Amino acid sequence: MSFNRIPLLGRLALQDLWHDRIISFCIISSLVAVIAPLLLLFGLRFGIVSQLQDDLAKDPRNLEIRMLSSGSYDQSWIEQLRQRPDVGFVIGQTRSLNTLADLQKDSSHFIENAEVIPTSAGDPLLGSLELRHDNDVVLTQEAARKLAVRVGDTINMRLSRNFESRREWGRKSLTVAAILPATYFNRAAIFTQPSMLLMLENFRDGYAVAALGILSGVQLGDKPPLYARVRLYAKDIDQVASLERDLRAQHIETASRLADIENVKSINRVLGVIFNTIAATALIGCIASLIGSFIANVDRKRKHIAVLRLLGFTGPAVGLYVMLQGCLLSLMAYVGGYSIYLVASQIFNRALAGSSTTGQMLCKITLEHSVLAMALTAVVALLVASIGAYRAINIEPAQSLREV
Repeated sequence: MSFNRIPLLGRLALQDLWHDRIISFCIISSLVAVIAPLLLLFGLRFGIVSQLQDDLAKDPRNLEIRMLSSGSYDQSWIEQLRQRPDVGFVIGQTRSLNTLADLQKDSSHFIENAEVIPTSAGDPLLGSLELRHDNDVVLTQEAARKLAVRVGDTINMRLSRNFESRREWGRKSLTVAAILPATYFNRAAIFTQPSMLLMLENFRDGYAVAALGILSGVQLGDKPPLYARVRLYAKDIDQVASLERDLRAQHIETASRLADIENVKSINRVLGVIFNTIAATALIGCIASLIGSFIANVDRKRKHIAVLRLLGFTGPAVGLYVMLQGCLLSLMAYVGGYSIYLVASQIFNRALAGSSTTGQMLCKITLEHSVLAMALTAVVALLVASIGAYRAINIEPAQSLREV
């Protein structure tokens, strides 16, 4: 077959479809009836699951693995943990008793036993908030509200200990470098450099800490720091399970939101099974309908095909003619189905956005999904049309024109 006849075959196929536009409309409608619901179903599945996964990934609390028991971990153990590819952030933390301190702005604004939490660059809870100086701290929104302070203000930290039968108070001035929104942390707390937390622990352990104004006590010397636990975050939600499993293998009791992560994965699997089953059922029905339609269409046009053969078109050219018609019908059907999807998805989105429980669940598909669906539609149509093409190739012109 000469390549210069392909444009001619395309024009003939298109004109023939227009000539039999009622039948063409019926075939297109049968395809639209399958394509539009499948696009809507996939859009709902993808939109709901992707929204749940985005919420999981954006919430740093889902990445956190909390240690439930205290131990004794040196800096080398923490560094080994930090080098793991599944660890996103880790920092040493002292004993729980030593992570509390009083905060005060003036006589009217103070907080007793506020949490003191160590942080450093890359902290998932703080995001882009940073501590540039040793005395800088990040206050939570609740702490800032109780103290009535803003960024740049100065607050006083105070803590006490009993040393040699007398009560001693350590004090230090701190600068509010930033205020953490209450999105993921709504308790009264301050985030500070790890050295500040070690300072608090040394003070309560009876050491002399000049930075807190306390010179009495044992001189610290070069004692290496030991941590009771760590603040630990996985690199992503898929790494939480393996990281927690490895820690438990070291007899470290942990807790995480692994159950919530598994629930989302389970929803994804269930929706996948539902979608795949419905899609397979609809696809089988659509293929059966198309096979019948194309075979009936070829049989109805036996005389026209015979005339094409007599005009010099070879068997492969006739087969290509039938397949071109199938491809054109499928593309027009996809355009119609996608148009219906666009309208229906907006209705879904507005209805779901108006619900207080499902306001974030959307019906959406990406451009890549749209192109893939169009290609799949064309492939299925071409495969089905090839059956009709094979039947058209086997038509004998002389036998088909005997009744003329």
